[in-house]
Amino acid sequence: MSVDDRPTLSAPDDDPYLWLEEVEGSRALDFVERQNRATLEKFGGAAFGRDRDALAAIYDRPDNIPYVSRSDGLLYNLWKDASHPRGLWRRTTIAEFRKASPSWETLLDIDKLAADEGADWLLNWSSSLPGDAPQTILSLSRGGSDAVTMREFDLSTKSFVAGGFTLPEAKGGAAWVDADALLLASAHGGKDMVTASGYARTVRLWRRGEPVEQARVVFETTSDRMSAYCDVDRTSDKPRTWFVDRLDFFNFDLWLGTENGATAKLDLPSDIWFEAHRDWFAIKLRSAWTVAGTTYGPDSVLGISLSAFLAGDRNFSVVFTPGPRRAMQGWFWADGKLVLSILDELRPVFEIYTPSAGRWTREQLNGLPKIGVVDVWRFDGHESESNGDLLANVQDPLTPPSLLLIERDVESPTVLKQAPKTFNADGLAVTQHEAVSIDGERIPYVQTGPAGETGDAPVYMSAYGGFGHSVKPYYNSALGKLWLERGGTIVQANLRGGGEFGTRWHDAGRYAGKKLSHDDFAAVAADLVRRGVTRAKRIAAEGGSNGGILITNMLTRYPERFGALFCTIPLVDMRRYTKLLAGASWIAEYGDPDKPDEWEWLQTYSAYHNAKPGQPYPPILIATTRRDDRVHPGHARKMAAKLQAMGYEAYFYEPAAGGHGYGKDNKERAGFQVLGFGFLKSRIGWVDDEA
Repeated sequence: MSVDDRPTLSAPDDDPYLWLEEVEGSRALDFVERQNRATLEKFGGAAFGRDRDALAAIYDRPDNIPYVSRSDGLLYNLWKDASHPRGLWRRTTIAEFRKASPSWETLLDIDKLAADEGADWLLNWSSSLPGDAPQTILSLSRGGSDAVTMREFDLSTKSFVAGGFTLPEAKGGAAWVDADALLLASAHGGKDMVTASGYARTVRLWRRGEPVEQARVVFETTSDRMSAYCDVDRTSDKPRTWFVDRLDFFNFDLWLGTENGATAKLDLPSDIWFEAHRDWFAIKLRSAWTVAGTTYGPDSVLGISLSAFLAGDRNFSVVFTPGPRRAMQGWFWADGKLVLSILDELRPVFEIYTPSAGRWTREQLNGLPKIGVVDVWRFDGHESESNGDLLANVQDPLTPPSLLLIERDVESPTVLKQAPKTFNADGLAVTQHEAVSIDGERIPYVQTGPAGETGDAPVYMSAYGGFGHSVKPYYNSALGKLWLERGGTIVQANLRGGGEFGTRWHDAGRYAGKKLSHDDFAAVAADLVRRGVTRAKRIAAEGGSNGGILITNMLTRYPERFGALFCTIPLVDMRRYTKLLAGASWIAEYGDPDKPDEWEWLQTYSAYHNAKPGQPYPPILIATTRRDDRVHPGHARKMAAKLQAMGYEAYFYEPAAGGHGYGKDNKERAGFQVLGFGFLKSRIGWVDDEA
């Protein structure tokens, strides 16, 4: 450790590395530069360059699937390749899209825009009026950050509108009221416009030609809540506006109104999912709810007429009833029908419900695989334009994705595009298993690799275990090409804290239960050894974001079960996480460290505080990005510095761009991944044939 890296004393909570939280601080950047140089010198040799370029070439293949969304009959796509690393925003017709090599109309060249303006632009999202209206708001992000600058773009002239709606960089979004007015939910405008989580505190009605500072606030929340936002719903006879006062990550108050403000608060529980369409709405409960003398259980889906509800009716129809291992994963409306995505013992099921004054009728969405990974969504970006057509993506760890079109009243789906095979899967098999965790709970995991157990397989493990997010075994070109094809095995675990089996599965790995989520992952690692797949020193593990807490807890709590760890864009310091960027918005997942009783459990999995010298910690690489304005890079920096000061083999890497991800373009993303894979392989003693 150099003189400049010595701890400073008397810092709050005895944190000697607070200076590393200064994202652009000169001392902190000097630390980052020296760390990057050392890590790349160690793991960035010829093999790194070769594998990075090979993976980037896969990401840049011209026959990759161009995923699209339909608007006013045209299909829109953001395409990235080696010639257009930042992307081309473009469109085509469905007839062209069906061809092997469609002809595209370019709307905006992001690389040219970035070069012309000397800015690190990426296109984040777009928001347009339905129909053939040319008005669109484009959000441009610097280096992949969540904060964006908004600019009005004209689809007919393919240019930004001079004197049009333009907003400086801030977190937030906008919804069109009409061609000359927006509802703006943005943190731009000073402390009165931002919550403690860094998101919009108000919704403003912003009319064309009006300075944004003069835009009238039509809805607001308090600064201690997570955010305020809105949506303009055009599925009914007249447009209506839904205003959301988001209390925390899992709770919100919902108001109905117009562009001039909220007029009626809906008398509903705060911990629900909600979707409205025409004169109907559906809710998914998170906890039990008793209303009109009837009690509905957690994860039930209920439906009712909106007009009847507003008139006082509380006689809901039960649309979906969950089971112990059967849970809804997502939903959407399409032309008057509600489509539910369900996992039943981790198998994909899709059901379509048609609302009525009595019982909502149900039908199965047929023609899709019963195993593997299946995602379904509405073809049309604007719900009001939907004719019922759907898109589906079908794949598994060894089968590349197929993009299917499911046309309403057509008996079977049509394959629109097939992704290329990017690695040799000969001799590989996909199997499902369960480990038994510390408290007896069964933890599912999917194993992909050579058939037969050798007892010495180089294993790559990953998981997430948080925020009710379900992990699915997708086709992964990076792991396929650089791990599976070279003889390795990959394992993906479904930890508590996820949403695979509904709210009870999420809640079991939430708050104090987060430790159980980590116990689950360690149990899977032990089960691989028990089954004769491998030995502990041959197990490499990666996790990012919430999964960064997981990986650092494997370091401090279960070091004997792993040979090497790769920790990316992580949360680590659970004492200060609420004070860093969007951290306050995650209190509903982890707890509040400023409350002594909640700090009691948080400190049990705050690896930054639990790291101790003299332990058998495996080697670890901790990586983040400087433009991550969601999870503060200080988490990764401080943990790396502390471990190095204790004498552990800990490495650090921080590219300048990437946001809450692995890079702003395909080459950067490939380099980030390959660096991690190379580190893991070297530290579990695996020298593959290509090295």
